[in-house]
Amino acid sequence: MAKEKVIVVMPAYNAASTLERTINDIPPGSVDEIILVDDASRDNTVDIAKRLGLTVVEHQNNLGYGANQKTCYGLALSKKADYVVMIHPDYQYDSRLINSAIDILRLGVCDVLLGNRVRTRKECLASGMPLYKYLANRFLTIIDNFALGQNLGEFHSGFRAYRRGVLETIPFHNNSDDFVFDAQLLIQAVHFGFTIGDIPIPVRYFKEASSIRLWRSVIYGLQSLGVLTVFYLHRLGLIKSPLFNPKQPRVNDKI
Repeated sequence: MAKEKVIVVMPAYNAASTLERTINDIPPGSVDEIILVDDASRDNTVDIAKRLGLTVVEHQNNLGYGANQKTCYGLALSKKADYVVMIHPDYQYDSRLINSAIDILRLGVCDVLLGNRVRTRKECLASGMPLYKYLANRFLTIIDNFALGQNLGEFHSGFRAYRRGVLETIPFHNNSDDFVFDAQLLIQAVHFGFTIGDIPIPVRYFKEASSIRLWRSVIYGLQSLGVLTVFYLHRLGLIKSPLFNPKQPRVNDKI
């Protein structure tokens, strides 16, 4: 039997100060390839990624977080990945847990696996997570769980692992190029009947870690609630959203 292929993808923007630490924590031999897609960083993220031996794709212009992931997933699929792990290169998420995530997918327990940072309120706040982010995370996760019939500890995580079939099915190229891409992808996974689970991971907040500011967080929250509304309207047959139509083959899925 051919060995299953594991590819890690990293949507990067100004990650020079944290990239190497994130890479060094990946268990040796656990992945076949690491792809970094740089969204026109203003620092030397690309130089560091090349020095570390990563596969590097450069956007000539800043296209947005969602657009970055579209490139990541399209390229991983073109390289015949059986499992794809998306992890932010800002060292907020613990890449030592990649093997554990893939093992759960291999067993067929889940199709999508998230890293859950929100284990206790005390740990989150002691880590430096701003109070408004903690409260927003809890509020949105409660709403998401109730609306989608899930019981996840955290919907808004930058550590995600997918079986290939998930990314082959979900029309992620129809998603937003902005931060709400993440919420859309999970709601789409529910719509298409995939099983979602999570594993506990440490919470890390520090100066160099990437983070969107309060106003952007508010916009993201409103957009996430908007996607839930579209999901229900589509389910009721009141609208037809391209987010929830089966994926059509694309000739440019490589990038």
